[in-house]
Amino acid sequence: MVDPAQEQTRISQEPHAPEALGVGGFFGSVLYGIGVSLGLALLWMMEVVRNAYFRALDRLNVRPRRRRSASAFPPGQPRKRPQSPVSS
Repeated sequence: MVDPAQEQTRISQEPHAPEALGVGGFFGSVLYGIGVSLGLALLWMMEVVRNAYFRALDRLNVRPRRRRSASAFPPGQPRKRPQSPVSS
């Protein structure tokens, strides 16, 4: 039986031979890179638009809204809910 440590040293001594990409693999990698680049460019453009929007609001001296019209937890006493006979 081969010791795992000996197997590891034997594997690390062998020269690394990369696999050759086929035509489909090559074009798939190129398309993947183009997709990543376009996604990052889209995020960057959205950030540019966001910055321009908020700078325009700053120039127009528009103040942020202070009060929200609705809340999940309104102030005051919670409503009394009738207990169902199953839960008691």
